[in-house]
Amino acid sequence: MAIKKFFTLHFSFFFEFVKKISTFVFYLKIICFDMMTKEQHVAYWVDTAEDDWGAVDAMFIADYYQHCLFWAHLVLEKLAKALWVKTHQENIPPKVHNITWLLEESNIDLGEEMMKFLEDFNKFQLAGRYPDYTNKIQKMCTKEFTSEKIEKVKEARTCLLEML
Repeated sequence: MAIKKFFTLHFSFFFEFVKKISTFVFYLKIICFDMMTKEQHVAYWVDTAEDDWGAVDAMFIADYYQHCLFWAHLVLEKLAKALWVKTHQENIPPKVHNITWLLEESNIDLGEEMMKFLEDFNKFQLAGRYPDYTNKIQKMCTKEFTSEKIEKVKEARTCLLEML
């Protein structure tokens, strides 16, 4: 079982890393020459969110629940940034990680229940950044807890993608 986990996790990370590098290089070429249209900026955020979605699944399978939720937050954050770009004149979104703030700034309302979920889910963006916070949150990230959160993330992801 440990060998399966090791190979599943490492192969998935390597595959995702190669995809991310390819996507990054493609968009970097366009960004450097300031040739991206608004649609290309939106596509950049959606494409990178979709790349990250694969990592969420791989980490769940490998029992890295806390990291799974961190990357799930990244997916929703990037989709919220795509919506921010779509609804604003500027093409570069603010450098913030708060999903609900990005959606509110874009006049996007997913309903009270979903917005409350996203407000609460914002705590997982800290989980991968600060070791002291990581230790506190790690205890709550069981398989069952993570599975429930990921189901809501799937729902939010679908709603955000439909708006794009």
